Amino acid sequence: MLRVIMRLGLMLLVVMFVASACRQKTTPKPRGYFRIVLPEKDYQAFDQPFPYQFEYPSYAKAMPDTSVNAEAYWLNIVFPEMNGQIHISYKAVNDNFNDLLEDSRKLAYKHTIKADAINERMFYNEQKQVMGILYEIKGNAASPLQFFATDSLRHFIRGSLYFNAKPNQDSLAPVIGFVEEDVIRLMETLEWTNR
Repeated sequence: MLRVIMRLGLMLLVVMFVASACRQKTTPKPRGYFRIVLPEKDYQAFDQPFPYQFEYPSYAKAMPDTSVNAEAYWLNIVFPEMNGQIHISYKAVNDNFNDLLEDSRKLAYKHTIKADAINERMFYNEQKQVMGILYEIKGNAASPLQFFATDSLRHFIRGSLYFNAKPNQDSLAPVIGFVEEDVIRLMETLEWTNR
């Protein structure tokens, strides 16, 4: 009887060893991101009865800002496929030019906590009387692009790009680069409708 129990125990041990040896070793796969298919570049005119006009992408929607704090001529350029939007605010310049400039700078540099770097890119179009700065905020900041444009006498607009997603510079980098071209086009085609 003892021999039978020992044989059964030995057979059970061999079966367990063989079963555990048959397992495939698995290695964890690196984390990936969804493939992003970006549309072809194509632009249309924003020519509503606003004090400014510009060109914006045809794959975006220009919608008046209807939020509680919105003021006249505030606008959202919504990118539905990219889950993001550019908020544009407008202010008339009335002895408040330095305050508007300082507010714009403060709002961009408020992201310094999360930013790896903030690059400033100057724009100037003498013919259209438009000057401004594009702030490229590198890192995991909530708003990777901000800008302002003005004629320094009557008009001042400020814009900021936001995505409805957790800030992640690795996964958002292709989309940010793509939309940055659209923001540059907006700034280069911006003009004031009543000078």
